[in-house]
Amino acid sequence: MIIRHIPAASLTAAALSLMVLSTQAFAQQATQEQQPAQAQQPDSNAAAAPVSDQKIEAFAVAYLQVDKIRQEYSAKIGATQDPTAKQQLQTEASKQMVQAVQTSPGMSVDEYNAILTAAKKDPALVKKVQDKIQKAEPAQQ
Repeated sequence: MIIRHIPAASLTAAALSLMVLSTQAFAQQATQEQQPAQAQQPDSNAAAAPVSDQKIEAFAVAYLQVDKIRQEYSAKIGATQDPTAKQQLQTEASKQMVQAVQTSPGMSVDEYNAILTAAKKDPALVKKVQDKIQKAEPAQQ
């Protein structure tokens, strides 16, 4: 059995790539699916509330799907010279990442983003997330 350790830097890189690629798509999804007052509530509560093991597990499953899409599209974007084609690939990647999170059981885009944000500030949460990702990874392959 091969065990991969995912350092905090990898989580941060994945988080940043997700945020960069999909900020526009997340904003569109939030506008379409939620009232503005509802969209603000998870952000204010996310920092104060601890993340349950069930949510961390759902996050790990979603993270693996998002990371797979990120890797696939990073290669495509890197191999493309045309700026318009790159932008189109980034948009397509964003949509697929959002869809991957939305279709993950027990995880919403807001919850996913809240866990990413909380993990940046909490090394203990990063450790929990890494453990769940390592346990979820064999099931994804």
